[in-house]
Amino acid sequence: MKKYGILIPALNPDQKLIKLVQELLDSTISFDTLVFVDDGSDAENQVVFSELEEMEDSRIHILHHQHNEGKGAALKNGFRYIRNYFPEIDGIATMDSDGQHTVDALATCMEKFETSPEDLVIGVREFTNEIPMRSQFGNVLTSKLVKMLTHQNISDTQTGLRIVPIKYVEKLIDFPGDRFEFEFDMLLQARKYDVKVIEQPIPTIYLDGNKSSHFRVIRDSIAIYARFLKFAGSGLISFIVDIVLFEGIILLLGNHVLDSIILATVVSRALSAVVNYTLNHHVVFNSGGRLTFVKYGALFIVQMVLSGYLTDLVTGWLPNNNNSIAPMIAKMIVDFTLFMISYQIQKDFIFKQDKELGYAKDQES
Repeated sequence: MKKYGILIPALNPDQKLIKLVQELLDSTISFDTLVFVDDGSDAENQVVFSELEEMEDSRIHILHHQHNEGKGAALKNGFRYIRNYFPEIDGIATMDSDGQHTVDALATCMEKFETSPEDLVIGVREFTNEIPMRSQFGNVLTSKLVKMLTHQNISDTQTGLRIVPIKYVEKLIDFPGDRFEFEFDMLLQARKYDVKVIEQPIPTIYLDGNKSSHFRVIRDSIAIYARFLKFAGSGLISFIVDIVLFEGIILLLGNHVLDSIILATVVSRALSAVVNYTLNHHVVFNSGGRLTFVKYGALFIVQMVLSGYLTDLVTGWLPNNNNSIAPMIAKMIVDFTLFMISYQIQKDFIFKQDKELGYAKDQES
């Protein structure tokens, strides 16, 4: 049997947390420590933590934040505490404090982890029409995004029931993001560290329309999508530079034969590539990767040639292709397709952070 720690972040919990803890303590599940992180709960909710302390179980440990720092910060502080004081742990199970996760669900995830102790096990819920709309909102979009970015089918990106292998915990401690985006990033970055995400079906439980959730639909969704939005923003800026220069050169030359299109493509793409490389290297991918300029340069040349020839090809397919605007429309279609392909190449090859560098290890003793 593997050794487990259980981590529960909590903001203004109620008696559902006490019920969950009592069930955990009375169960046959084996765990070495049960850590709670009070993420700045109000004074009237501190009674719940007092009740936990009164249980007088040596496995119970409570950490307090003076003010609300976010679920991501609470998880990272809990990871750090367990890593420092229980170094023999093989995996850390995370659960929500609102009663959505049952002891039986945790037990099934632990069984799955026993057979794959190097992987991230997540408890996934089945989403039906009875599920509150705001709970479906993020999962539908983020599951599609995760599939595109990680090539993994993850059907429940917001589940809080997870068992994280300790080798991945070492990396997660220094991940950026202190709120719900941290849990999303945990899934997004797993592949980079050779951590496979394994799904375990669990019961779907929502109480009172999931009113206890602290997920802020607009703000937290934006934070979750921040990584891809930065890349899209970088691409948009360089795309505008590219299109404006391309159309300007075409108008200046007064024709759109293949030679003119190739010339316009070379000049516009060269200048927009400088903008795109700088933004992607320093803003989007946090200066990750080695020999990035050489790799990006090779991608740039291939993409530029494809853009020119494919733009000429698509221009010929368009109606009224003698119109001076036809090449620009064709170029927009071609370059959007190349943009999506380019993202995957840059993320997985050009700016991929070396595993041996990873994130700086925590220096706290």
